[in-house]
Amino acid sequence: MEANNKAPFLELKILDSFPEPVVLVDQNGNVIAANQASEPEIGITYPGRALALSFRHPAAIESVESVLRTGKSRTVEVTFLAPATRIFNLIVAPLSVGAFQGLEKGNGALLVFHDVTAERNAEQMRSDFVANVSHELRSPLSAMVGFIETLQGPAKDDSPAREKFLGIMATECGRMTRLIEDLLSLSAIESNEYVAPSGEVDMAELLMGAKDILSSTAEALGVEVIIELDENFPKALGDFDQLSQVFRNLIENAISYGGRGSKVRVTTSIEERMPDSERQGISVSVIDTGKGIASQHLARLTERFYRVDTARSREAGGTGLGLAIVKHIVNRHRGRLSVDSTLGKGSTFTVLLPAA
Repeated sequence: MEANNKAPFLELKILDSFPEPVVLVDQNGNVIAANQASEPEIGITYPGRALALSFRHPAAIESVESVLRTGKSRTVEVTFLAPATRIFNLIVAPLSVGAFQGLEKGNGALLVFHDVTAERNAEQMRSDFVANVSHELRSPLSAMVGFIETLQGPAKDDSPAREKFLGIMATECGRMTRLIEDLLSLSAIESNEYVAPSGEVDMAELLMGAKDILSSTAEALGVEVIIELDENFPKALGDFDQLSQVFRNLIENAISYGGRGSKVRVTTSIEERMPDSERQGISVSVIDTGKGIASQHLARLTERFYRVDTARSREAGGTGLGLAIVKHIVNRHRGRLSVDSTLGKGSTFTVLLPAA
């Protein structure tokens, strides 16, 4: 579109080849040109208007004014909160008179908005991850240090106390061991996630094996695990050990959270085709009749260290990484993980995998 001052908005087509917002302003801070990416990304819709009226970001406006005044480039980070949070590195560089038609009376400035939202989100995730790991390890370590000091001092000759404290220390050591094993497992899975497995997995063998491994846990809670599997159920395309880890995790969660004396059902079905693929798929659902999960938690269940019930999870020996591991394994298998839950009625975790 064309400005009132006949600025060459349409003549500067080269700007539209840039995927990120690029804006030109004159010596007064008025927009004289902007590329197509500028409108949806930062709200610059037409030239001839003061930049300060298009978006209100004091640091950005101050940087532009500084460049116009001093002729020296500046870079500043700016955040736009609506319609969704976006973070940009704004590079402001001086433009000399005559560099563009419409810039004839004084020096102007070139603004390039480089989107760094993904990088900042990744940095925040790494920071949160380190903080969570530190917290998860610090708690059992602090407990063990306290008990060691007690055993070396007041409880040195107290046999009953010694047995009690040693038992607690063994539990805390087990908790740290599981956490470290899960961290190593998650790291190994993520490092190889881009390589899809090519083996064939007998799901009957895998699911029955998972049931056998967890039989003592189920018996201790009086939980019955039922595997409903068609004899002609096709094999899955995947890695046997990793898929075993997926279904042991899901079945163990269903046993733990299903409630004493409940039933856990594992059902299977054949899907005509995988999403975005012509390959046949297989679906395996792990169903419990526990308390269920509130809807606001469902989207975050596979986040690292996210727990719906922190106390209960730790009491059950969970590390907060189980479903994150499940998600990354399923991703590596080019499959899908979905969760359906109703408070008071239980939860269903469904894994969709490509058939071999």
